[in-house]
Amino acid sequence: MTLEIALQSVVSGLMFGGVIGLVAVGVSLIWGIMDLINFAYGEYLMWSMYLTFFLWAGLGIEPILTVPITAVVLFGAGVLTYRSVIRPVLRGPIFAQILSTFGLLVLLRYTAWLLFRPDDRQAQSALATSVVVLGGLRVSGGELVAFAGSLVATTALFAFLAYTKTGKALRALAQDREAALALGIEPDRLYALAWGLSTAAAGVAGALVSSFMYVNPLVGDVFLLPAFAAVALGGFGNVYGAVAGGLVIGVVNVTGGTLTMPKVKLALVYLVFVGVLFMRPKGLWGR
Repeated sequence: MTLEIALQSVVSGLMFGGVIGLVAVGVSLIWGIMDLINFAYGEYLMWSMYLTFFLWAGLGIEPILTVPITAVVLFGAGVLTYRSVIRPVLRGPIFAQILSTFGLLVLLRYTAWLLFRPDDRQAQSALATSVVVLGGLRVSGGELVAFAGSLVATTALFAFLAYTKTGKALRALAQDREAALALGIEPDRLYALAWGLSTAAAGVAGALVSSFMYVNPLVGDVFLLPAFAAVALGGFGNVYGAVAGGLVIGVVNVTGGTLTMPKVKLALVYLVFVGVLFMRPKGLWGR
């Protein structure tokens, strides 16, 4: 492998890692606040991609311009999920909570399978075929916009958590639930908000990648499995570490596929993941 190919792989990995970081933040937000892993998270991203595709196919809306729509729709879907599926099992055993999100995964995935079949679809955009040259390295315009959009969305979410009263209440709930309850913080409303923000992040990510990736009922796994690894690397419940973990996983994913074979790149991701957890069980930036 030449140095140019290596650098090209790293840059492409960072582009992919930015999106994985946004997805990982959404996963980490729920884990940090509720100690719950949402196994259906990738399906929200998949439905966001379908929504983007049909907005493009039916109304001619450029995929990047669907971001506000998918964010709002998926926010509502997240709140609805919490109130109808998650809240009823919160007082039950953890196994019931895990099964509820796994059951949701099956429902969302196979509903898409029945409605759309396993056919690949893609929203066409001139952005996806454009190429940006950065220091001699070629970057797809679609991937660059997805990376930039992911950073903007992640920064906006971090600013909300850091500087708003509601965001600080969410952080307090994540850091010390008992103390937050003693201070009069109402968890139910914040749990619903956390689910809304989490799935909105999936909505943004889905719209951002729709111009250069095909959507099918299984596409959520392409993002969810690396996002889980990113969350673990960054530290469970650490939304800031999730972004860094996403960038690391993105680089390992792409460069691993370039160095070896595309079919084994996911195995390399989990090799790094297991190695880091073996040395630091709480992740690189774990609390």
